Amino acid sequence: MGSRQLRTRLFPYGLRALVGGAGAAGLAVLGLGLASGPAVLAATPSMTPLQLLGVTGSSASGTTTAAASSPCWQSSNWSGYMVTTAASAGCTPATGVTYSSVSGNWTVPAVTAPPKSGLLGGLLGGGSSYSALWTGIDGVNDTNLIQSGTEEDVVGGTPTYGAWWEILPAPETVIPSITVRPGDAVSVTIGKGAAPCTSGQWLIAVTDSTADTQGRGSPFTTCQSYSGQQTSAEWVVEAPLVNGMQSSIANYGSALFDKGTVNGASVALVPSEGGELTASSGLLGLHTTVKSTPSPPDTGAPAGDGFACAYGSTAPPAPSS
Repeated sequence: MGSRQLRTRLFPYGLRALVGGAGAAGLAVLGLGLASGPAVLAATPSMTPLQLLGVTGSSASGTTTAAASSPCWQSSNWSGYMVTTAASAGCTPATGVTYSSVSGNWTVPAVTAPPKSGLLGGLLGGGSSYSALWTGIDGVNDTNLIQSGTEEDVVGGTPTYGAWWEILPAPETVIPSITVRPGDAVSVTIGKGAAPCTSGQWLIAVTDSTADTQGRGSPFTTCQSYSGQQTSAEWVVEAPLVNGMQSSIANYGSALFDKGTVNGASVALVPSEGGELTASSGLLGLHTTVKSTPSPPDTGAPAGDGFACAYGSTAPPAPSS
């Protein structure tokens, strides 16, 4: 399983941080094992403030969509898409919707360690890099967040994978009944009052259909209490903090989020709801490099129910599935 390393996921408390807001949230988990079977939670959370890096869109009302090559928002830990009740990040449109359910589907990508770069490149990473694919509710306009997804990490040079769910401020909970591998088809659903939960509970359901058919897992469900504001929903590729420092995102190649829903209906994403993950690079970190980039929304029917995301600064083409 590799050495014990504290890892903390940053969550975008208030994209309002761009105009002086700030917030903090975190979780911790050890790298998740492939060869040794299901992952085991091995660390406790570390609270860390979020720092948004900027925006590329120009319309505070969200009426001007960002170009496909220049997504609306930039973050040090998120890339992907969000929908939000109120206009956020200076260019993401306001939906005026309260979110009570969200779902997403993706294929688990195979990960490799990113190349070392710069004078100090790789010295702090120890051959390790980290990524997670997930969908959730809240975390954009507030410090609350309910989410679930998969880990795709490189720990000590060894790719590791796993499934998890999490409700801030509690730590991530690993799902030991599912052994995740690259190429697995994963589906996550989060919903308030969804069966078999009671009306006051939230369902978190994770299915790895590939693992299920191969005898490596079975559908997972849990009913939990959650009292967040329900003002955003997200589909994200994320890079966490490790030992209190921003990690390098693992080279995940590309990932496809498909058939996303919100409030029981197909989501209709627009380009200005997308954002990219950036990191400092070069001598003493004086330059900024885009490390993870979303495509324009899906052009198939129904349009906008998914997108692709790719490691690096080049946006992949919009899917048409």
